[in-house]
Amino acid sequence: MAENGDARLRLIEAGNFLDRIGQVFGFCFTIVGRHLVPLSRSVVACATLLVLVGCDGALSIVDPAGPAARSIALLWWVMLVGGVLIFGLVMVLIALSFRKRAACEDDAGSARLWIVKLGIAFPVTVLLALLAYGLVIGEQLLPRESGETVIVRAEARQWAWNFSYDDLPGRTTQDVLHIPAGRPVDISITSTDVIHSFWVPRLAGKLDAIPGHVNTLRIEADRPGTYQGLSAEFSGSGYDRFTFQVIAHDETGWQAFLTGETE
Repeated sequence: MAENGDARLRLIEAGNFLDRIGQVFGFCFTIVGRHLVPLSRSVVACATLLVLVGCDGALSIVDPAGPAARSIALLWWVMLVGGVLIFGLVMVLIALSFRKRAACEDDAGSARLWIVKLGIAFPVTVLLALLAYGLVIGEQLLPRESGETVIVRAEARQWAWNFSYDDLPGRTTQDVLHIPAGRPVDISITSTDVIHSFWVPRLAGKLDAIPGHVNTLRIEADRPGTYQGLSAEFSGSGYDRFTFQVIAHDETGWQAFLTGETE
């Protein structure tokens, strides 16, 4: 009997200990909840500023130099801003969840708010809006027939790009693509060995170069200049140095290239 009494006493003490632990954790979560929202906002703001410091450069997708790249950059900014706002909302909801519920609070109404509206309706609405916007952007990036479109063929291999031009039969360049500025250029992309990818971040999105298959990518440069391109597909040792350049000419420079006055 004494042993049973001791066991009950130990259980009571253990229960009291767990209650105290629960109170401590509850207090800590309350403190965190009070400061979580301003802290998270500061962290997100600082992290965003640090990231955006390196946004300029030859391979920056948020420093576009053509119509397709601008559409992609806009989509990126929309997703970033939307993600920050949703993250802030979630942090606010987490903080509110630690507040004591009012005595007259309607449990059924609270369940509908948290589960149906915030748990189902809100994510579905956000995802559908993002899907619709992404489809619109994707439609804008598709090649369209145009009388002034320049046709170029890009053939990848380990480790070089060969470019040929419909306006210059028999003329090829290696690792340097020449295009006219201010005109759409459709690039027919393929590969002779393994899967590579064609990517000029400031001019357009990335498209794979697949053996035995041709993918068409439209790029366009707003102004004359030199733009950096690369293959962003792991395709063997040495792929990280698999780069090329895109030179966008003004009208005079483009005509000089067509007539063979420049290489």
